[in-house]
Amino acid sequence: MQTTAFKAVAARPGFASRLSAFDGAALAVAALIAVPLLTIAATLLLGGASDTWHHLASTVLRDYIASTLVLCGGVAVGTIVIGTAAAWLVSMHDFPGRRMFEWALVLPLAVPAYVMAYTYTDLLQFVGPVQTALRETFALKPGQYWFPDIRTLGGAVLIFVFVFYPYVYLLARVTFIERASGMLEVGRSLGLGPWRRFFHISLPLARPAIAAGAAMALMETLADYGAVSYFGVQTFTTGIYRAWFSLGDRVAAAQLAASLLGFVCLVLLLERTTRGRARFHDTSSRRTAAPGRRLSGLGALAAVLVCAVPLTIGFLVPAGALIHMALTEGDAQFGSRFLLLARNSFVLATMAALLAVGVALLLAYAARTARHALPGIANRVVALGYALPGSVVAVGVLIPVTRLDTWLASTLQSISGWNPGLLLTGGIAALVYAYLVRFLTISLQTVEAGLAKVTRSMDDAARSLGYSKEATLVRVHLPILRGSLLTAGLLVFVEIMKELPATLVMRPFNFDTLATQVYTLASDERLAEASTAALAIVAVGVLPLILISREIARHQRR
Repeated sequence: MQTTAFKAVAARPGFASRLSAFDGAALAVAALIAVPLLTIAATLLLGGASDTWHHLASTVLRDYIASTLVLCGGVAVGTIVIGTAAAWLVSMHDFPGRRMFEWALVLPLAVPAYVMAYTYTDLLQFVGPVQTALRETFALKPGQYWFPDIRTLGGAVLIFVFVFYPYVYLLARVTFIERASGMLEVGRSLGLGPWRRFFHISLPLARPAIAAGAAMALMETLADYGAVSYFGVQTFTTGIYRAWFSLGDRVAAAQLAASLLGFVCLVLLLERTTRGRARFHDTSSRRTAAPGRRLSGLGALAAVLVCAVPLTIGFLVPAGALIHMALTEGDAQFGSRFLLLARNSFVLATMAALLAVGVALLLAYAARTARHALPGIANRVVALGYALPGSVVAVGVLIPVTRLDTWLASTLQSISGWNPGLLLTGGIAALVYAYLVRFLTISLQTVEAGLAKVTRSMDDAARSLGYSKEATLVRVHLPILRGSLLTAGLLVFVEIMKELPATLVMRPFNFDTLATQVYTLASDERLAEASTAALAIVAVGVLPLILISREIARHQRR
């Protein structure tokens, strides 16, 4: 369908004349980002149906579909309810601890889902501290009581909900702050109560942001491998890994990846459908939210509980458990090696985040200003990389990049007699490219949401003053988008700090990161030793998240 759309747009009369240099640059970058996706698709189309695929289709494919649907449904409902409720409370109300909750509620994003899965399994297993305390307190013996098993599909849903709800919280909170003042004051003057103002004004205005946040959470859920594999949940992601790395059948893995892409397309379609044709623009220069409604008594207690529960489950408990393990047992290798690991992770995350923001700005602005649909279609294709498992993206990158590397080496050797070796795959360039393919959607959706707040009349006014597209971007849009660009960059930074599969596959020889250290130790059931590296990931991710939330809070109080 998308290929047909590309051809239809390109075949229109005068298409080449309407394709500006800016559009051409955006399309070239989008094509470069799409190369790994096209590589996987080519493997699928040219490989045919293998025996492995027939075996998977007849045995476990239904389980993959059912588990993936349950995961998506549970995570969507959970993240929307928790993220929206928390955002509305801290943005529109005043209650004890609100100033702390407004920045602390984003902290679960700093905890990788696989680390949270390891931690809660250690806490809740039969020999863990929770069940041990219950047996000692109530004098229970094994078999005399029932305790829920965290390593189930339901447990995976809960883990993902409490890790990914900040996506909805962040985007919904920005919307509540920026669009609350005038319209909520009008609603109050018309006699609407707090609940009616929420359901009839705040929630409809925040619907696009909530849908975008939920879509990001769902794509993270679809792409996860560490938590679902540790819990033994059969999803498309675990099937892809099994087909590619255990069975050695990349065609079957590509076919499963294509099925996973179908789920991604469904998520993106639902997000666009939910947004619909609605457009909400804030044409006033006022940015201060209406005074928060003061809560007291049971209302204040309920607000504190609504904010404290996800923060406690998603951050305080796993972080506290890791700190306890690090202090009581710890890692004998902790020292200068961890400084090296932190430096490697920081360099990779910074480089990829800056590139992701720049590319996202180019693609989103090209789609906004183009006189045809091609840049928008290209953006939707590029966005599909976010839901692919990191190792699949890595293989999709390695196939074409290795061929390019080999060609460059042979060409330079034939010209100069010097063989430079693998220039791209031998260093971090190919790994940064894989990060860009994997995480570009985060920055692209954030930048698109920021551009959606800028009215078209501002573009028309800039055009009437003789500004080109580039000048309008620099002089009009960039000052307005500063907060969105900062948010996009920091979100990508935090995600790359936690990224594991692509790093395992593509990192250069003797080049480790904090994430690979955690995986290596935790997979050997050495969770206490892995706690120091896990805490380092959390600590590095916490600061950018606090900066994002505090920037939003300052924006609210201006």
